[in-house]
Amino acid sequence: MDVNGTVAEGFEPVRDAFVRNFETLGERGAALAVYRDGRKVVDLWAGTKDVDGTEPWQRGTAQVVRSATKGVAAAVLLALWQRGQLDLDAPVAEYWPEFKARGKERVLVRHVLNHRAGLPVLDRPLTPEESLDPLRGPEAVAAQAPEWEPGTEHGYHALTYGWMLDAIVRRVTGKGTGEWIADEIAGPLGAELWLGLPAAEEAAGRAGRVGRVEAPEPASGAVLKARPKRSVTDAYQDPDSLTRRAFAAITPFPDQNDPAYRASALPATNGIATADGLARVYAALIGEVDGVRLLDAATVESARAEESSGPDRVLVVNTRFGLGYMLHGTASPLLGPGSFGHPGRGGALGFADPEAGIALGYVTNGFRKTVTADPRAQGLIRALRASLAG
Repeated sequence: MDVNGTVAEGFEPVRDAFVRNFETLGERGAALAVYRDGRKVVDLWAGTKDVDGTEPWQRGTAQVVRSATKGVAAAVLLALWQRGQLDLDAPVAEYWPEFKARGKERVLVRHVLNHRAGLPVLDRPLTPEESLDPLRGPEAVAAQAPEWEPGTEHGYHALTYGWMLDAIVRRVTGKGTGEWIADEIAGPLGAELWLGLPAAEEAAGRAGRVGRVEAPEPASGAVLKARPKRSVTDAYQDPDSLTRRAFAAITPFPDQNDPAYRASALPATNGIATADGLARVYAALIGEVDGVRLLDAATVESARAEESSGPDRVLVVNTRFGLGYMLHGTASPLLGPGSFGHPGRGGALGFADPEAGIALGYVTNGFRKTVTADPRAQGLIRALRASLAG
């Protein structure tokens, strides 16, 4: 396997795990970046730029990272809170009056971030065309009644998270979340990350084509991993379940390779990033990167403090959330107990671990059936843990 890039001394196991993803797990094209104490120690890429093509992945190739977008978007609300422009314990309707309809008066901004708002589904899903209009999603959520009493339970808001967050950001700042990220996060950091791919980057072919890939058959004699529990399988197959309805809030889902989709800004699902761009943002959440730090230590502690845990009404497994971030646990194993971040359904991952001083970004063009713990990313995490221990 022709792997490009470098690893610092001691991080060779991470490179080995990256290679194994291609050799044994069916990786088509991917990149990995790891920062330690604000300095890049792993920078790797290999395979093809497009999941269905032959052009090689280049330094700077970006991909749609799906729900890994959520962690970057969460940093926007946290930064506004840190600056005193937003109160996390205020009702959402204080900033967005139309939102309070149908029993949502007590939904707090905090509930949007910790997935306790009770609004994971839409009674009438948006069409792909409607989803590209930045106003239609928020309007639909504002008209929706909660599925449970806000604040009492939690369930993953797969798509509605982004519309609620974006509406709050627009009311507080006058900018959409994508514009705010460009001006206040990606721009100052020099991070190759976009929520709304600019036309010039699209024309330059910056983003590769993504697509679904199947897991390879296990080698002869290999131990088969346990299949998902029947309750989880049933939830994804039942069209009336919260699980299916949450992921179907846009039906059918847009073509993720469509330039119009990539130019739009859906803070829950369509960020486009290089591995370095994603890792660089997380590194700047927990420390300085070339003189830029995004969140202070107190805000980081609040972000990774457990807000929700236990049975997830949507994902039907036990999940843990802080403020906008998944926390280390059985559903989404990260580096260690203090890690916080967000996976993207099917592959991508970004996270940070303040105790270790580590930030990681992994992007791929091949999406698997996994939701929160892709085997390729998990192999990289295990190798990183071993490198740090060695």
